[in-house]
Amino acid sequence: MAVQPLNKTKIIKKITKHPNRFQSDKYYRVGASWRKPHGIDSRIRRKYRGNQMMPGVGQASNRKTRHLLPNGFKKLLIRSPKDIELLLMNNRTYCAEIANTISGKNRKAIVQRAKELNVRLTNSTAKLRKQTAE
Repeated sequence: MAVQPLNKTKIIKKITKHPNRFQSDKYYRVGASWRKPHGIDSRIRRKYRGNQMMPGVGQASNRKTRHLLPNGFKKLLIRSPKDIELLLMNNRTYCAEIANTISGKNRKAIVQRAKELNVRLTNSTAKLRKQTAE
């Protein structure tokens, strides 16, 4: 039986659409990640009617459900076999995700130790292939 989260609360997103940077759809050189406009005549910064909205402080997620995964856990990235020991006391709040740089040998050790500590792993089967006898 997999580990269940301590308290499963419903995650409510206030804003689901990510705000894009002004003119990122117009120019390829302007990336989509949000940057606050600073121009002296910028109609976005001056909040003219009919223009793109700037994200505000009230659009943040609920603090209780911020950084929660859909399974009810928060995620901790495991970069070495020793890191799994951090979740000894917090196995009902945090789940582990093995980093993509971990070798197959260390992955097996991490998966085995997570099973002993009763820690949920999000990608326990990644990069672990069964070898066929040929």
